[in-house]
Amino acid sequence: MRGLLPFCRGLYRLGDRRSRTATAVGPRVGFCGAQSSSKPQPRFGLLFDIDGVLVRGRLPIPAARKAFEKLVDSQGQFVVPVVFVTNAGNCLRQTKADQLSHILGVPITQDQVIMSHSPLRMFKRLHDKCVLVSGQGPVLEIAKNLGFNNVVSIDILRESFPLLDMVDHNRRPKLPSNPVGKLPNVEAVILFGEPVRWETNLQLIIDVLLTNGNLGSAYNPQNIPHLPLLACNMDLMWMAEAQSPRFGHGTFLVCLENIYKKITGEELKYEALMGKPSELTYHFAEYLIRTQAVQRQWKIPITSLYAIGDNLMTDIYGANLYNRYLEDRISRKNPKAIATMLAATGSRTSLSQEEEIDILVESELALPSATSCKSVLVCTGVYSPDAEVPPDASQCIKETVFHGHRDFRFDPGLVEPNHIVQNVDEAVDLIFEWEKFVPQ
Repeated sequence: MRGLLPFCRGLYRLGDRRSRTATAVGPRVGFCGAQSSSKPQPRFGLLFDIDGVLVRGRLPIPAARKAFEKLVDSQGQFVVPVVFVTNAGNCLRQTKADQLSHILGVPITQDQVIMSHSPLRMFKRLHDKCVLVSGQGPVLEIAKNLGFNNVVSIDILRESFPLLDMVDHNRRPKLPSNPVGKLPNVEAVILFGEPVRWETNLQLIIDVLLTNGNLGSAYNPQNIPHLPLLACNMDLMWMAEAQSPRFGHGTFLVCLENIYKKITGEELKYEALMGKPSELTYHFAEYLIRTQAVQRQWKIPITSLYAIGDNLMTDIYGANLYNRYLEDRISRKNPKAIATMLAATGSRTSLSQEEEIDILVESELALPSATSCKSVLVCTGVYSPDAEVPPDASQCIKETVFHGHRDFRFDPGLVEPNHIVQNVDEAVDLIFEWEKFVPQ
């Protein structure tokens, strides 16, 4: 399953922002339809990014609470299905749900939260393998919660093989040491998010890849293709309390990819890329939206999704990419149509691998009921409405720096939101207006 996800890349082209507000691509009118217990039943679900939309670091954005007052009834139940889709990966879903409940003043459950690593639950063929995990927070607990039964961390490897971590002179072993060597060979690597000590993580991950998981041996240039490598969260930057964005896990991946290529002359290959803008993440989000509707016994299918985010290269890109998937889903069952799409996106993925994605998703999550996924961009995070935008596509290709992942290529329109608003409260008002939805 090399290169599991056949993604396209987006071109940053918003055009005239003033006309976008007036002429944004509107959704189908989704009237509230049949009613149960005199309450309107929604045909749509909402996907909220967190950082830059609801919070800045640990500080809530004022419009967030106001928006969520409109999304719950007097009993504290959501009037529409809501899922929080974050590229964070340093905690359990329940922890994030508790944080959101406190910030927003409404009850949030873990089943409404998607971390960047949540789709790893579907990779059951790796759950019994010895897996190395990198990141921050309780990475071993997170991995086990996702179904992985045999997990080692960077810290465990460093303790077992103390001679490998030599960049920091103060942490070098004082006396010659023999490797403990009691750990089983690593069989796969999962990157949850940016680590604390980048030099240690970069060194040991490269060691694992170039020794085929046997850290007691020397590098073997014949270890190509390398062990399965899965990465969560491709954000180059993210927005905290500082005035400018901060490095994200995507920046760490840039370092890892370039070190590997510099040493081997080969490209680093990913088994899968997860987190926004990954299609797998949106498949999982749609499944949770569907599940909420079933639990509430809403009879009308959820056919429209709205993704609200602050980052063109992840939130908007991912929503538009998933919308393209939903539009193409029927034609993708046709092998000729699949081949045409893959050629257009420049994907290295073969036809059989594309079919394997469908099998994985359909077997774990079933087919989506949604037929569209619209993107709404807010101006409270990474995106700045004051940024200079080239007036046409030809200038944009030459002058705009693409912040997406290396394995994505430019594709005009994927980074163009359906609508731009100031904040999340305006986004909720706009969606209710589009859908002619009046909660009671």
